[in-house]
Parts: sequence; structure tokens; C-alpha cells
Amino acid sequence: MTDLHPDDSATRPTTGWSTLHRHHLGVDIGGTMTKYAVVDTATGTPTTPVLQVPTPAPATPEAVGDVLTVLVEQLHSHPQAPAPDASVGVALPAIIRRGIACSAANIDAAWIGLHVEQFLTDRLGRPVHVLNDADAAGLAEVRYGAGRGTAGRPVAGTVLVITLGTGIGSALFMDGKLVPNLELGHLELDGTKAETQASAVAREREGLDWPAYTGRLQQYFSHLEFLISPDLIIVGGGISARHEHFLPHLHLDTRIVPAQLRNAAGIIGAARHAYLSAPSLQ
Repeated sequence: MTDLHPDDSATRPTTGWSTLHRHHLGVDIGGTMTKYAVVDTATGTPTTPVLQVPTPAPATPEAVGDVLTVLVEQLHSHPQAPAPDASVGVALPAIIRRGIACSAANIDAAWIGLHVEQFLTDRLGRPVHVLNDADAAGLAEVRYGAGRGTAGRPVAGTVLVITLGTGIGSALFMDGKLVPNLELGHLELDGTKAETQASAVAREREGLDWPAYTGRLQQYFSHLEFLISPDLIIVGGGISARHEHFLPHLHLDTRIVPAQLRNAAGIIGAARHAYLSAPSLQ
């Protein structure tokens, strides 16, 4: 599991790629758009505008690598550019195990089986650290957003972060430690995947009004509550901006709150992952 709260002083230099940097580039690769920014990992605040470019189609590793190379080169001239040897954090819509992609959602299947971290490190000429996109969003929310407790530490206990979008993303944390690659959108409800019934896209596709959609979410979150018994549920994704239409109408024993970082969560979480993965923190 990934520790969310190492020493954040981020001041002791070492050598080469072991330098512990505070500012990292975070990249969130989506099926349609790729978003990026430089992030101050002490505060979780983007220090550059959050920008986006179209994700190449098809989104092969080579094509995405070309885009990331251009983004990194563009940042060299920016006043808030990270140090030349600062690592890059990348959120990818894939299961990531020890740097290797084991699935591919809305990106080219050529990613599957690829050692993504090594491939992108070689392409960019600087260390790259990759994690699942839902895990990245959760990492940001638990450290800097709705899951942040007293004294800036993550909320104690079990925290579940669910993102409602094209599908359903999920991230689970236990006492501030990430349990990676949970795919709770693939749980079955009424014989079909939950994300085909309860995602934000499912609501739009079927033209569901808010009461009907809330009923779908009630069934899904009740199931999650029974399986996991979380202490807190955080709901993200673009639809969380309209949380007043559904969250107050859910009946759960678990406290459930909207995410705070919205569309920047994946970028911030990717940058945080790059910081946590620095060799001097190992």
C-alpha cells in the first residue's frame, strides 16, 4: 500500500534522480483529452494553469509519448517549470502493477503488458511514475481535498473515493494508505456491471431524471457500504459539481461527501505520486 503522508519538508537534496523535489508535473491521460500542470506537492496547488490537449487517436504508447515529450519541452521555458530532473507523474486509465499496464480503458490495447514507467522514462529522459487514474484522483482528494482530516493528515479509517463519469472509478484508502487498482465499477448490479447502470454517462444515455438516477446510486452505494464498511465515501467526477441533486437524497449509514478538487484531481494526484515515488522517500 502507498503511504500518503511522508515527511513533506521536501528540502534535503541527494544526487541525480534521487533529488527530492517539491514541484512536479502531473499528467492525466483521458480517452479524449490529456490534462497537465505543474503542482506544488506540499499544498496540492497547481502552480501553472491547468492545460489540456487532445489525446491522440489512436492513443498508442508511441503517440502519447510524443505528446508528453512536447508538453515537457514546452514547460522548460515556463517560470514555474519543475527542476530538469524532477520526476513526472502520469495518471493512466489502466490497471498498473509494478509499472506495467495490465488493462487499457479508452486507450489503445498496445498499452497492455507494456512497462509504462520504463517506456515513458526513456522517452522523456527523466523519471516517470505511473498510476491508475482513479487512484490518482483518490490520492489527491485524501491528501488535499475532501478526505483531509485534522492537521492536514488523511481521515483515519477506511475511505472510499468513487468517481462517476464515463464509467465508475474507485480508490480505497485505509488509514491513509492506498489499496491500488480496485475496479468497483465492475461490480454487478442486477446482472450487469454497475458502471453501465450508475455512471454519469448512463444517466445521460438513458435520460434519467435525478430521482431515478438517485435510485440507481442508492442501490450501488448500499452495496458498497455492505461490502466495505467505509468510514467515509467521497464522490468525484464532473457530476459531483451537481451533488445537491443526489447526495442529500441517499440513505446510508456512512458519511458521503462531494469531492473538492474536481477535474484537477487526477493531475494533482499524479504529481503527488511522483513525489511519493522519489528514491529518497523509499
